[in-house]
Amino acid sequence: MKVAVLRFPGSNCDQDALHALRDSLGVQADYVWHEEPSLAGFDAVFVPGGFSYGDYLRCGAMASQAKVMDGVRELAAKGAPVLGVCNGFQILCEADLLPGALMQNEGQKFICAPVRLEAVNRTSAWTSAVDRVIEIPIAHGEGRYVVDEATLAELKANNQIAFRYLDNPNGSVDSIAGVLNREGNVLGMMPHPERAAFDRLGLTDGLAILKGFQVLVASR
Repeated sequence: MKVAVLRFPGSNCDQDALHALRDSLGVQADYVWHEEPSLAGFDAVFVPGGFSYGDYLRCGAMASQAKVMDGVRELAAKGAPVLGVCNGFQILCEADLLPGALMQNEGQKFICAPVRLEAVNRTSAWTSAVDRVIEIPIAHGEGRYVVDEATLAELKANNQIAFRYLDNPNGSVDSIAGVLNREGNVLGMMPHPERAAFDRLGLTDGLAILKGFQVLVASR
């Protein structure tokens, strides 16, 4: 199993992702630059957080048009695991791999703090190991997840809501912290599981989510 950790100009959580995958999850992972036209040889994708292209247009909008995203779409269509965290979540929404959009936090301030999450979908490979309330850090200024009422109804009907905040920090619709595509192999979330994957930091709740990579690859 080999995971591609994408790197865009402005990515700043790519190293966190790489070390969580290699050191804590124990899988092979390598960086892939945004100009690469193919993800041949990779089984999965981690789209990390940061400020791709400086967020000068909309968060994730420019990155969603990068060459490497063609490879991400191809792998996602084949059922490969794709995880987008924070700016990565924004990129997946902008690339139409996930529904909805991320907007400025309700309080109009950047928030960096641990949050409590509950798994809503309990059958997904990404969520099945989350059997209790978990605590994972967030760090974002534009993390308020928004969808219209019709799309929210579809998310609920199709069991696509992966995680909810117990104490909604940013005003997200229905306290949504993470969503899945209909097939369940693509997950986008604002909290950072890769920052909660190390015993030495006393934060390990994120490992239950990252193990979804292994479950999904093994099931293909």
